[in-house]
Amino acid sequence: MRALTIVPVLAACLALVPGASVSETRVPQSPAEISLSFAPLVKQATPAVVNIYAKRVVQARSASPFAGDPLFERLFQDFARPQPRVQNSLGSGVILSEDGFVVSNFHVVGGATDIRVVLSDRREFAARVVLADEQSDMAILKLEGAEGMPFLDLRDSASVEVGELVLAIGNPFGVGQTVSSGIVSGLARSGAATGSARGYFIQTDAPINPGNSGGALIDINGDLIGVNTSILTRSGGSNGIGFAIPSALVAQFLKQARAGQESFLRPWAGLEGQAVDGDLAEGLGLGVPEGIIVSDVHPQSPFAAAGVAQGDVILAVDGLPVNSGPEMIYRMSVAGLGESSDITILRRGERLTVTVPLMRAPEDPPREALVLGERDILPGLALARVNPAVGEEFGLPFRAQGVIVTDPGPVAARVGMRPGDVIASVGGQDIEAPSDVAKALKAAGRGIDVIVIRSGQAVRLRFRL
Repeated sequence: MRALTIVPVLAACLALVPGASVSETRVPQSPAEISLSFAPLVKQATPAVVNIYAKRVVQARSASPFAGDPLFERLFQDFARPQPRVQNSLGSGVILSEDGFVVSNFHVVGGATDIRVVLSDRREFAARVVLADEQSDMAILKLEGAEGMPFLDLRDSASVEVGELVLAIGNPFGVGQTVSSGIVSGLARSGAATGSARGYFIQTDAPINPGNSGGALIDINGDLIGVNTSILTRSGGSNGIGFAIPSALVAQFLKQARAGQESFLRPWAGLEGQAVDGDLAEGLGLGVPEGIIVSDVHPQSPFAAAGVAQGDVILAVDGLPVNSGPEMIYRMSVAGLGESSDITILRRGERLTVTVPLMRAPEDPPREALVLGERDILPGLALARVNPAVGEEFGLPFRAQGVIVTDPGPVAARVGMRPGDVIASVGGQDIEAPSDVAKALKAAGRGIDVIVIRSGQAVRLRFRL
């Protein structure tokens, strides 16, 4: 049901409620009554939804006077030097605790140097980001000097069902706090969000527009079930397909923020696989396509320690079905580091359950971080040995090895090195450890030939001293 069809019959319906009159205003006593009007629910929830104004300084190039000229545009491509520019962003947030922890989107507050949070009663607070994660497009802020704040309770999003009535609360287009209604129209939407966000989302048809980002998606009890993060649109406006980050993941973000973490830590799976499609399901003897078939397991993976092997099909995590890699990582993330999860697998037609400890990617072998000094050939070049933890940070291939560039520094950047490049050889010498790079550079002479692996491709960099 939509509010526009409900409101005209509100007076008639109230006459059926014992002891109620048209002029009487009271909190509805059941889901059936609350569906007649959202007003009491809105009054309860909106004080905990805030507007966020953020400023960040970005380096932007001014327009070149030679732009479009076929001859001079290339000759004077460096004519316009980057100039610092203040960029403003507007979004929403949700207060999660009395002491002023607030959740919002990374694309609203990430990299901000000045954040101002305005409550519905017009109180204003300065805020700082205490934990941020671009991959999930989520951030936790702390209001300065806040106490006794209104906040929303978190509902376990695993209990949310398609068809539930929901409200989206935020500040679309900067017009002020606004409420829109709809239903949960889909669950387990993985990889559907835009921008940098990856993972698992709740889909809703409640209108969500620019400025709603970071706002609340609540159920008819006023509990937070998700944080609005993006829309699927071709016009820039809401077309009824919006996505929210589930509250179960929000709870883990809040837990890690309270523990002092500055970036979100996810459990490491240490395996590769693919979703089971119709053809695979038939070959595996499954009645319907479900789960993830394992194609490779890292020797240090907790799944390997639990006995999971190539060819196994992962069907569920803690009793909840998983049908994609992002969904499995999401289920593990909401369980939390330091805990364990029961993994249901299918092996040669038999269903088994194994217990997997949830751990971070190991620093084995040690990363041996090294920064070349001022007297080295490429001063400021920061290097590290690739291990599972480093590979996780930089999104490297599953079994990547070698030495990675974590920061090229000013000189190496000019010759073409980038963060994430894996150095295969320098001057024809194979590289196995960070210290090998400095030695090979000194022995290479004036003409230096470096081969790096970038996005799975070998790239040759040549330069002279």
